[in-house]
Amino acid sequence: MSSRIARRLLSLIAACTLPLTAALAAAPQVKASPPGAYRMMLGEFEVTALSDGTVELPFMEILQRIEKPRVDRLLARAFLKDPVETSVNAFLINTGTKLVLVDAGAGSLFGPTLGRLAMALKAAGYEPEQVDEIYITHMHGDHVGGLAFDGKAAFPNAVVRAEKAEADYWLSEARMEAAPKDKQDGFRAAMASLRPYVAAGRFKPFDGDTELVPGIRAVNARGHTPGHTMYEIESKGEKLLLWGDLMHLSAVQFVDPSATVTFDSDQDRAARERRHVYQAAAKGGYWIAGAHLPFPGIGHIRAEGKRYEYVPAHYTALPPPAK
Repeated sequence: MSSRIARRLLSLIAACTLPLTAALAAAPQVKASPPGAYRMMLGEFEVTALSDGTVELPFMEILQRIEKPRVDRLLARAFLKDPVETSVNAFLINTGTKLVLVDAGAGSLFGPTLGRLAMALKAAGYEPEQVDEIYITHMHGDHVGGLAFDGKAAFPNAVVRAEKAEADYWLSEARMEAAPKDKQDGFRAAMASLRPYVAAGRFKPFDGDTELVPGIRAVNARGHTPGHTMYEIESKGEKLLLWGDLMHLSAVQFVDPSATVTFDSDQDRAARERRHVYQAAAKGGYWIAGAHLPFPGIGHIRAEGKRYEYVPAHYTALPPPAK
């Protein structure tokens, strides 16, 4: 190849390369996650995990009944550092006749990294007006804060349901006044979140284990709070247990189910309930989903001696809708 041809070839390559390089450099980094939604089928039910966002939690302070050096080792084993970025998940079940939301996220109660449920819901193809019923696992702010905005119901057509013992506790002015000052904001948040539904006659507590709609059953799991509730979803022989705040940190509480958190109102009962549910889920082999498992928070667990292992759902893409 002559030097003249070589120079010509290099100039052509440069001419083609420079605009491409410039175009690539012109695209700014987004530096934000898109709304989080993950969908799977459970028998004939459509289940969608919705991300309300994440929040950093100082588990070295929060965890109880476990030595801090062990927490350090378990976090390192999971490639985590304290504070731990923790998912807040909600779950949407379309039974074909009812659209049911389990928990409603934090709304504006916990800062800008949470409160993204409405965006996730819309990204999943639904509008808040379409939600028929909302089932609350318990009334901590990261589960009920998204029910209302500026004093108005965020889900204008939905009936909200929660266990009677939970409602009696958190919606009681007398209990709030008797609580320590630093605990009273939790009561106020629950009251404000439920108020629009109570006023409209669309808050309907239930008492104990109850089938709420065909295929969805409330199951008592007290310990974390006075009326903490799980929800069993069953369709065509398949089962999913939405366990709310049965556990908070997978890196620690699957390895050591006896570890509790300061948020547990009855730590003995919370630990017993967790071990009982783990045993049943591992033996039964059914799906489980947690409010604070890493998003989408759906998977299985299996027993490994006295500890348990979480196996996240293997991603499966549902077929696109027919044109």
